[in-house]
Amino acid sequence: MITKKILVTPGDGIGPEVTGQAIQVLKTVAPCFELQLELTEKPVGGAAYDLAGTPIPDETLEAAKNSDAVLLGAVGGPKWEPLDFSVRPERGLLKLRSDLELYANLRPAVIYGDLVNASTLKPEVVDGADLMVVRELTGGIYFGEPRGVEVRNGERVGFNTLIYSESEIRRIAKVGFEIAMKRNKKLTSVDKANVLESTELWREVTTEVGKDFPEIELSHMYADNAAMQIIRNPKQFDTMVTTNMFGDILSDAAAMMTGSLGMLPSASIGGTNGMYEPVHGSAPDISGQDKANPLATILSVGMMLRYSFDLTEADEMIKQAVVKTLETYRTIDIMAEGKTLIGCQEMGERVLQSLEQL
Repeated sequence: MITKKILVTPGDGIGPEVTGQAIQVLKTVAPCFELQLELTEKPVGGAAYDLAGTPIPDETLEAAKNSDAVLLGAVGGPKWEPLDFSVRPERGLLKLRSDLELYANLRPAVIYGDLVNASTLKPEVVDGADLMVVRELTGGIYFGEPRGVEVRNGERVGFNTLIYSESEIRRIAKVGFEIAMKRNKKLTSVDKANVLESTELWREVTTEVGKDFPEIELSHMYADNAAMQIIRNPKQFDTMVTTNMFGDILSDAAAMMTGSLGMLPSASIGGTNGMYEPVHGSAPDISGQDKANPLATILSVGMMLRYSFDLTEADEMIKQAVVKTLETYRTIDIMAEGKTLIGCQEMGERVLQSLEQL
């Protein structure tokens, strides 16, 4: 048996509900692959602020650094929006990513089974689409300095800095090419090199890195065009690599293929461990009502098994169980005619049943 330490940070809103179901799936799959789990739970986000006055307590950060992987639910909500920017829930998430050196965010957008009908896009547009967005996660405009709001000439001025070093671009580009090698050997690098000098450098460095991957078909696309093309013809893409902010936006646009953010998992890798979380937010409007879709978090556990523990077969098993479950059951966000509407807890239980039948 191999023992792995996993930190669970349920976070805010529906976070505890969806992570609870994902943990049950993880506990069910682990023994099949001689994996022993040591699970620790710590607060993060708004829940942590309410307890300790900070969105990321030292003990949570320390536990994350000492773990093999982190499973995060979701952070944030209207309750904490009046707080000073420095202690808002999202700052806890950003510090986790930064301190763990998780510079690469992997966001797959895949149509599972007959979920094609849950998409707001035409079935012929999305059927068969399978896209991976590789997003730079610890640099760019979300972290650049100087930043802030100050008074200039008698009025308030807000400012942020978009900055990337050559080494930051090179390492995320390398991840993009490596992911593309395992897929269909096609990589689209997204930038705004026509108006942003920092992404002009991005294009130059990505092209240089591409020389080490001659098998990969590399193309470049401006971010505004990429947003349109994801909606117009998502099947033209296989793997995309882009900056922090563009990746944030484009991965949510890609979510429209699946019909719901509740279906999108993500992995943040690059350091000694990885962090796994659903793409969706904390959805405080449905918190505690058993309406949340836990499948993105369950699929995130699958990505943990694949990318942190090298258990590709375990990830595939979870995906199969999800596809089988969706043949009959749906949560409200992906409900379709002829399907049975169930809640968060029952969806988790149905996935467990599907796992047992594989």
